[in-house]
Amino acid sequence: MSEPLPIGFSPCPNDTWMFDALVRVPEFVPGLRPLPWLADIEALNERALAGEAPLPVTKLSAHGLYWVERDYLVLRTGAALGRGCGPLVVAREKAELAALAGRKIAIPGAYTTAHLLLRCFAPASATVVPMRFDRIMPAVAAGEVDAGLVIHEARFVFRDHGLEQVADLGEVWEAATGLPLPLGVIAAHRSLPAGQVRAVEEAIARSIAAAEADPAAAWPFVKAHAQELSDEVCRQHIALYVNEFSRDMGAEGAAALEELRRRGQAAGLLPR
Repeated sequence: MSEPLPIGFSPCPNDTWMFDALVRVPEFVPGLRPLPWLADIEALNERALAGEAPLPVTKLSAHGLYWVERDYLVLRTGAALGRGCGPLVVAREKAELAALAGRKIAIPGAYTTAHLLLRCFAPASATVVPMRFDRIMPAVAAGEVDAGLVIHEARFVFRDHGLEQVADLGEVWEAATGLPLPLGVIAAHRSLPAGQVRAVEEAIARSIAAAEADPAAAWPFVKAHAQELSDEVCRQHIALYVNEFSRDMGAEGAAALEELRRRGQAAGLLPR
């Protein structure tokens, strides 16, 4: 029997949807025995950055990827990349992004792509306050911070917390570049044999196809990790973040990753 292969991904509906068949169906791919390791995206970033007991395959934010490229290479499949899917800056009252100069903004982690985008487009004098993504909206509503940078399903429910949208950083990115926004990728450790890397890449594409062919089969795994999200929010989340770029990021997706790297480096936010 093949050795188990740890694969890190988040408990968000788009990831559990994509990976359901791969981790649920025995011998979904002969010779590949995945061992799921679920954690928040920033926890996955931090584990890769620490370099100790690295996961051989893991979800990473695009921002996190740029710090570990010596150790990890990007797979074509499984990416969270697209249009109309950007992080949102929210606050208790309507305002312009420029009005956040000198203000405190909660962010979902230092190595999230959301934070990199904020640093590229928001006033440099804004102060960031890292916290878990699910703590941000309550913190903004309670006045602990002036604004919050929200990701994942928060874009569908922030108004339930009495908050207003200040900016959609995805719209800002698309207006500036004309490219889809690269939020996250699946990456393989460079120590993994090339044949196994290809097998994982193809297995993810097959797993996505299986979920699309039989959505009901994937639903229990999605709901088991969706915490208190409603079915409708889960469906919106999957529809937004699982798309043609998830099946194969292609040349346009690769160009988007390169442009985000270029802008981050130009702003002094990324290593060269």
